[in-house]
Amino acid sequence: ATSVSLAGLRGKVVVLAFYPKDKTSGCTIELTKFRDEYATLFPGAASGDVVVIPASADGLASHAAWAGEAKFPFALASDSTLAVMERYGARLAGRPMSGRTVFVIGRDGTVTYRDLKFNALSEEAYRDLAAAVKAARG
Repeated sequence: ATSVSLAGLRGKVVVLAFYPKDKTSGCTIELTKFRDEYATLFPGAASGDVVVIPASADGLASHAAWAGEAKFPFALASDSTLAVMERYGARLAGRPMSGRTVFVIGRDGTVTYRDLKFNALSEEAYRDLAAAVKAARG
């Protein structure tokens, strides 16, 4: 378990994807799609130019079990204090979890794309995300 710092990722394009809960249906659809279409959705991820960080309030043990079973090509981040999702406006009001939100953060650390109600079942949502990643890479 290592700590992730967005400041430490300056110079890379970061996809920060908050999701409600490990192993639930919508989250499984979303992260499986991220895995299966990794090269298409996140061009540059294989070379380390793009970093994909799915995050939820679930703990590291839950993340490790799910990521191991699902063979995700990315690490899952735990925001158990809800502090990061609060900062990004991703927390569901009155609930100890995030909504399904996606941010693309450019090389300079500024948010270049946000989808505050990412639809895991929408091809258009994934197309828009891929286009935002491509645009952020320049």
